[in-house]
Amino acid sequence: LNPVAAWRVPAAKSELAIIIYSKPASHSMRVLTATSTLLPKSTRTSSPFANSLKRLNTTRVPSLATSRWSDDPHRKRFHTNGRLGAYINSSAASTSAESADLGMSRKIDSHLHVWASPQEAAQFPYEPGQEPPCAGDAAFLLENFQEAGVQGALIVQPINHKFDHSYVSHVIAQYPGKFVGCCLADPTEGGGGVQELERLVKECGYRAVRFNPYLWPEGSPMTDEVGRAMYQKAGELSVPVGFMCFQGLMLHIQDIVTLCTDYPETQVLIDHFGFCKGTDGEDWKELLALAKFPQVHVKLSAFFRVSNGKFPYEDTAAQVRQLVETFGAKRLMWGSDFPFVVEQCGYTNAAQTLEGVAGGALSDEDKEWIMGGTAMSLFPNGWH
Repeated sequence: LNPVAAWRVPAAKSELAIIIYSKPASHSMRVLTATSTLLPKSTRTSSPFANSLKRLNTTRVPSLATSRWSDDPHRKRFHTNGRLGAYINSSAASTSAESADLGMSRKIDSHLHVWASPQEAAQFPYEPGQEPPCAGDAAFLLENFQEAGVQGALIVQPINHKFDHSYVSHVIAQYPGKFVGCCLADPTEGGGGVQELERLVKECGYRAVRFNPYLWPEGSPMTDEVGRAMYQKAGELSVPVGFMCFQGLMLHIQDIVTLCTDYPETQVLIDHFGFCKGTDGEDWKELLALAKFPQVHVKLSAFFRVSNGKFPYEDTAAQVRQLVETFGAKRLMWGSDFPFVVEQCGYTNAAQTLEGVAGGALSDEDKEWIMGGTAMSLFPNGWH
């Protein structure tokens, strides 16, 4: 359930905060759930929950006079005659992004992959020569979700299925409200290019696209004609572009800066700390410099790929701290890099890495944004 409205009722020594929820996938539903919280005046101005309500203080739900409430003082249900339908439909997209502000963000994994199990491969074959090195099917992922307390994820199309998105599309459809899809851009000669990107977004529901520079024709930059066309189209479709700089950020930083400069409307995701190890290199300085572009977000994902040690990856604490100081928590997202992370430290440990590395140095609000709020703001109504 996502919040769709909130308002406050002042009183002498306290105020009643009321939140109304609705499933984003069903804006016209007539049964909503509301919760109320009594906020003492002594704490309401400083608590994250109360602070979030300041932004919604003028929000009013139209005509609750005909609502029929239950007698439960803690969790009330009411049935309306449908007058809320238009209000919910018009506000759900914008208010779902406030979930983290309301202190109700979910734990969302911003970066993982799934691929077919050996049994499923008959229906969803692997790319030749790209047979997966470990288990990574959706059933295995959901087992890990349950253990780690993760509610949803952004699935990044894996190279094991390359440009065949049928398995990821199957998983997203099989578990509605659990996953958002990030497709893989096809910049190859004679490949799908911008037309395939548009099809995957409009017809298949993908909401992000990955630029893998190693799929471009040899010697071609991501700023070539097809790269620019796909990047610009992504902005038009409100689809963030994720950059995977596996061989080092410095090889691709100029392309990224050029695209950010020329197409500022396109949101950007930098995978895995930009593959920067430590804070002393030129690549780290370039990563921090990307903060000047307000559309750039960084994934605090795959800690094992940028750490020189084993779990709990304590040597990444300085990187996390500097990224929060430079970008702000609202532009950072935690990610696991499942299933590769399972063999490194286990998925549950991966979900606890941020807390172990920098939990004491981050506010609860910062941690909520990084662990789910930022992803939910970038992909409104993506998870329910």
